[in-house]
Amino acid sequence: MNDQQLLRYSRHILLPQIGVEGQEKLLHAKALVIGAGGLGSPVSLYLAASGVGTLTICDGDSVDLTNLQRQIVHRTESVGALKAESARETLSHINPEVKVVPIRERVEGERLHALVAAADVVIDASDNFPTRHAINRACVRHRKPLVSGAGIRFDGQVSVFDLRDPESPCYACLFPEHGEADDVRCAVMGVFAPLVGIIGCVQAAEALKLIIGAGEPLAGRLLLLDGLAMEWRSVRLKKDPRCAVCAAP
Repeated sequence: MNDQQLLRYSRHILLPQIGVEGQEKLLHAKALVIGAGGLGSPVSLYLAASGVGTLTICDGDSVDLTNLQRQIVHRTESVGALKAESARETLSHINPEVKVVPIRERVEGERLHALVAAADVVIDASDNFPTRHAINRACVRHRKPLVSGAGIRFDGQVSVFDLRDPESPCYACLFPEHGEADDVRCAVMGVFAPLVGIIGCVQAAEALKLIIGAGEPLAGRLLLLDGLAMEWRSVRLKKDPRCAVCAAP
């Protein structure tokens, strides 16, 4: 690191759990963020500010005026612009040293698998079950740690699924692909603006910890937030031996 980097990241370097070695890991890391909306905004802002070397941000949507209440990586003047490009513009002002790769499409199939395979950590900031399950399948296939979050109304949840540990569950162990869970969209149900900020910040923290190798990740635990009461619950998760995605053949 040069003198400017030592100064920029000095508050990280002062932490014994990070130090120079941990910050170097961040500077060389590649994070894949899928979704540049309510969750992807705080995730990308904190990963960029923390010095994650390469951020690949995938989102095929454009910024709408209704997004601005909670999607803090975008600005009023960004309305109509592609979210991936809007995020890249904001992040370049936050930390010009970070390489931001905007993917202006909804990634799927082999394109998704290639992006996951190239990443050190994957952050699911999407808003629908088909995308979440596709991301999970790719992460299981390539043994990449997945930081998953969701938020609607005043309720949020976040967990880590890391199949590098053979005992770790995957997302489909919790929400089977052919289960009865229905997509609940904030366009219909509404969402409390700070809720996605809180959940996204936890996702960013977990991603940074995974890169650095600090602390205990949320693998095998699901954090649930009741934003109205401001109460957290932690639920232990177990691997489903009959999971259609991660169970041994």
